[in-house]
Amino acid sequence: MLPSDFSSNSPGRVVRASTGYWAYVPNPLPPPVEVDWTLAEPLAEASRRLGELAGLTRTLPNPHLLIAPFIRREAVLSSRIEGTRANVSDLARFEALPTRKAAASMPDVNEVANYVTALEYGLERLKTLPIGLRLLREVHGRLMKGVRGDHATPGEFRRSQNWIGPPGSSLADATYVPPPVDEMKRALGAFENFLRAPSTLPPLVRLAMLHQHFEAIHPFLDGNGRVGRLLITLLLCEWQLLPAPVLYLSAFFERRREDYYAHLLAVNQHGAWREWILYFLEGVRHESDDAIRRSGRLLDLRQKYRRKLEAARAPGLSLRIVDQLFEAPAMSVARAAKILDVTPRSAQLTIAKLVDAGILEEATGRKRDRVFVAREILRILEAQ
Repeated sequence: MLPSDFSSNSPGRVVRASTGYWAYVPNPLPPPVEVDWTLAEPLAEASRRLGELAGLTRTLPNPHLLIAPFIRREAVLSSRIEGTRANVSDLARFEALPTRKAAASMPDVNEVANYVTALEYGLERLKTLPIGLRLLREVHGRLMKGVRGDHATPGEFRRSQNWIGPPGSSLADATYVPPPVDEMKRALGAFENFLRAPSTLPPLVRLAMLHQHFEAIHPFLDGNGRVGRLLITLLLCEWQLLPAPVLYLSAFFERRREDYYAHLLAVNQHGAWREWILYFLEGVRHESDDAIRRSGRLLDLRQKYRRKLEAARAPGLSLRIVDQLFEAPAMSVARAAKILDVTPRSAQLTIAKLVDAGILEEATGRKRDRVFVAREILRILEAQ
């Protein structure tokens, strides 16, 4: 990274560290961006679609039937941006039978499972703690615990320099070098002040700014992208733009990964805030529409399953397991026995009824420690 990479429109400054490398220090938010007619229409459309999704969520008798599967889809896609290869099916099978052997053989799934844990923790923590640096540290601690980045001081802001670049790159040839530690601390203080201060900016514009700025500061040694995307979901809920966490932008960012990184960097280098905000609003619009369609397919499938089981006079235990499958679409006998508070034999018979009904199918090919998956649910969650 060189000073020549940054134009006079850059919303920050390039500084030289004591060891000779160059680093970027972003100016405090907000930047001088006016919401004019070029932003007004995309903003109105994104807000309208988000409002439709919020309205749908409020009408659901049990929103958790959508919250849990969407959290897992987000965990997979946000982690995939960082290079993991696990999918929703892998995560579902792991959660159904989370043994040490399975954890050791599937490190990518461990990372995705940690994302679920971190997001669920953050959402629960919002009940007692507003979003700020403390909550972000706590979320990071759960995200990075026991996985590839656990050497990177989980739950703590970095005490040394990090950088972004191709594999094998160093500070000398990095694409981007965030603020040195002392500058990072000051930038984080300004970030939290902006986060908590009243603002007349439209919430979605403010949200776009906060996500980009967090990534520019890059306060952790590892996991910054995932924490920054978690921040979007947490703020949508804290600001009551959504009654439940059913919108996630990682699917949009993952599909257009090169654009995502290019827009983030272009803000730092050239002050391209307008282009970044338009990209962000497009993501909100697109993923709101997707969430509405995907929700409809999941709810229709749940009704289909319930009608099938009721027509067959299946016991209530089967219906309870069906609802659990929409929260986590894989099941083991041990997990079913725990959910239903019945014997393993009774749980096995319940699962067998769901296999006969075509709702579950065995996925391991083993005689012991078997896992049964709901393929139709997985297809809806994994569809592009």
